[in-house]
Amino acid sequence: QVQLVESGGGLVQAGGSLRLSCAASARSFSRYAMGWFRQAPGKEREFVGTINWSGMITYYADSVKGRFTISRDNAKNTVYLQMNSLKPEDTAVYYCAADSRGYRTVVAGRSLEVWGQGTPVTVSS
Repeated sequence: QVQLVESGGGLVQAGGSLRLSCAASARSFSRYAMGWFRQAPGKEREFVGTINWSGMITYYADSVKGRFTISRDNAKNTVYLQMNSLKPEDTAVYYCAADSRGYRTVVAGRSLEVWGQGTPVTVSS
């Protein structure tokens, strides 16, 4: 089973940028669709974006379209979330997820196969 380790979170000023990384331990990383989710204090976990196994298909939540970009490097077993024009509303713990059933399953966000530990992002005003 794939294991996910996230990094790159931290404190950033509004309008700034941050890149999150999610490194997978499995050699079969390319079989998995990947996704990013976030959970803000006092709120439910929400979908941020997903990328299919090849990196050819991506989908984003309306709240981050045009600001966030998901990419993956299967040779490095890593998926990235590039976050630009950050807003205080983006403050949350960000989680990486993997699922061999495909990106549509990731978008649904229910009973996904593997989750990372999360990395906190704080955007100050």
